[in-house]
Amino acid sequence: MTKNLLVVNVLAFIATFVLERSGIDLTRMFGLHFFLASEFRVYQFFTYMFLHGGFTHILFNMFALWMFGSVIERVWGPKKFLFYYICCGVGAGMTQELVQYISYQMEGIAAYQYVSAGGVQMTTDAYINLWTTIGASGAVYGILLAFGMIFPNERLFIIPFPFPIKAKWLIVGYIAIELFSAMSGPGDGVAHMAHLGGMLFGFLLIRYWQHHPDSSGRYGRSNGMDFFDNMKRKFEESQRKRRANMDMNREEPDPRRESDEEYNARQRRNQEEIDAILDKIRKSGYDSLTKEEKRRLFEQSRK
Repeated sequence: MTKNLLVVNVLAFIATFVLERSGIDLTRMFGLHFFLASEFRVYQFFTYMFLHGGFTHILFNMFALWMFGSVIERVWGPKKFLFYYICCGVGAGMTQELVQYISYQMEGIAAYQYVSAGGVQMTTDAYINLWTTIGASGAVYGILLAFGMIFPNERLFIIPFPFPIKAKWLIVGYIAIELFSAMSGPGDGVAHMAHLGGMLFGFLLIRYWQHHPDSSGRYGRSNGMDFFDNMKRKFEESQRKRRANMDMNREEPDPRRESDEEYNARQRRNQEEIDAILDKIRKSGYDSLTKEEKRRLFEQSRK
């Protein structure tokens, strides 16, 4: 999933500049506009996080996504990881909308028909349509937070520091920098509050999963894994009961029947096959199974 997100972001970045030469502005169409602007669309809460404004912008976001996202995906699995990523991105967009609304009210923009911006006079609607947010930073900051919460004592080397820093302190440092930058006032073109919003929504989602393990599995463990572990235990119990019943109801020896050694060997082969299927699910998910493996698992679950 991390690889797919990287590919989609890079393709969208290339398409933005290629189509711009043909007069098609993807940022205007799919960037997140202020919700009171005429060009705002609900789907922009999802599409804005796949657009970037420059090479440096996408480089840092994709590097962080690759570095930390691949680790979190291995812990949670691709589906849970994607759900978390999207929630953080949408949460960052909602936070940015709230910040823009506060600015809109404090500046009293609604009372004016025309606004002067950069020495150019324009209508109020045209002005607020310029309030457009793009980038995966909110979702990426959510990934950074998840890494810090799951591996708080993991030591990382961060340029330009010549010594390792624990992940939990790195996250605290990022939060402090973003808060300071946001309070310093607008003007740098960076949605600092959106970054913090992505981390806030990520924190709330992780805390929810911690306190409600049945909703999405234990922290760092998916609900599907518990399901297949339970299936494995039930299978082992059924096999033990089956062997016990066969021992109790065993009739006179029949040379055509398999021996105890053959029976035990066959049961071991079946158990090893099921264990291999369950291990494959843990590593790559249920969708990675072949039709034969799914059929085999289904048959064993019914016994």
